[in-house]
Amino acid sequence: MSRANRRQFLQTVAVGATVSPLLLSSARAQSGGKRKVAAIGVGGSRGRYNRGGHVANNAAKFGDMAAVCDVDDRHTEEFSKKHGGKLNKYRDYRELLDKEKPDVVTIGTPDHWHVPIAIAALKAGCDVYCEKPLTLTIAEGIAVRKVVEETGRVFQVGTQQRSENDLRFLKAIALVQSGRLGSKVNAHVAIGGAPTEGPFAAEQAPSDLDWDRWVGPAPAADYSEKRRKMFRWFFEYSGGKMTDWGAHHIDIAQWALGQSHTGPVKISGTGKFTPLVPDKFDWQGFLNGEATLPSGFNTATEFHIDLSFANGSVLNVNHHFKRDDGTDFGNGILFEGENGRIFVNRGKLTGKPIDDLTEADHKELNDRIAKLYGGKEPGNHMRNFFECMDDRSTPVSDVSSHHRTMTSCHLCNIALMLGRDLKWDPKQETFIGDDQANALATRRQRQEYLG
Repeated sequence: MSRANRRQFLQTVAVGATVSPLLLSSARAQSGGKRKVAAIGVGGSRGRYNRGGHVANNAAKFGDMAAVCDVDDRHTEEFSKKHGGKLNKYRDYRELLDKEKPDVVTIGTPDHWHVPIAIAALKAGCDVYCEKPLTLTIAEGIAVRKVVEETGRVFQVGTQQRSENDLRFLKAIALVQSGRLGSKVNAHVAIGGAPTEGPFAAEQAPSDLDWDRWVGPAPAADYSEKRRKMFRWFFEYSGGKMTDWGAHHIDIAQWALGQSHTGPVKISGTGKFTPLVPDKFDWQGFLNGEATLPSGFNTATEFHIDLSFANGSVLNVNHHFKRDDGTDFGNGILFEGENGRIFVNRGKLTGKPIDDLTEADHKELNDRIAKLYGGKEPGNHMRNFFECMDDRSTPVSDVSSHHRTMTSCHLCNIALMLGRDLKWDPKQETFIGDDQANALATRRQRQEYLG
């Protein structure tokens, strides 16, 4: 945005805001100050792949950090030192919730722990900020959405593209929804593929790490440094690039296409897995802990999948997008309609429809962005979470829309696992006439770490 456009945008936001920041600050002061925050999963020197510590440090700018929980004692020590060395430290999130009774919890664990901890925190009365991707399965998304609705707690997912990156993604969404690209818009997404490494030898877990608790509800597994640090490439704990970058770009694409709270009706396409995965593999048995693979990366390395929606829109998901007209990109979203196309990623927003915008057009788009953002000023995802706790409104990255995003990610992975087209009922949230696919919408968990 130009400075003039940003000033106009902020004026629009100020008019649309439901509660003034000054009144909110006054209300917090009268109620006894900042909220009590606890961080669950904070990464550290041996787990820098995990952004949990960064997220929790951001939360500490708005609340009082009181406690930290991590299965690695070194992580808790490092994080506590950053906060004066006075934080209460835990290995078991259940003990933290019971003893600390925090107002706010941040969750930055590996992905397979997100929903179990989130549900426990919600039921304990906490507002929750959880890193993406929120879910490991479709069933988890249905479950956590239900608990948010039942408890009435504020829940923000860490999909920062909805708030930050110079508002490029918000502006792209506003432009698509303005009709400037046409009435029939499709999206092409590129999110990268997975590496192919392994098998990895079993190693001795570090003495200050509770490895079995790290594995938690997933099937028991021997420790290896790769398994721990690169968990995104293991279906036991995550979903590869499909749920990593897909949680960002599929999210933005579905929002722009008006599909944030529904889902596709058909999933079709092709892809391949790492060489460690045999043809016609028993994925259901593997994810339930009954079948085995060598200890190595097992998520999809290449894919080209179409998510077709009931309104005729198509969201095309690729590890890399390339076609004969010269269009070629490895990360980003291309929106195409009968009247033009735009491209957006974290580094740029380009296309003739962008270049042709007048000052009046910019003002109109800013008005749309203000509505997309619920009347609050965008630019800081964590601030949005705390502002929504003040007025008990819905954050910009709400649990319902993110569950739908993650459902689309999981649908892509299930189609790849089964190697065939699938039909999906977004209202009932079930596969149509496909028991095998429905079985992959959930998985068995080790119950001793849940509750």
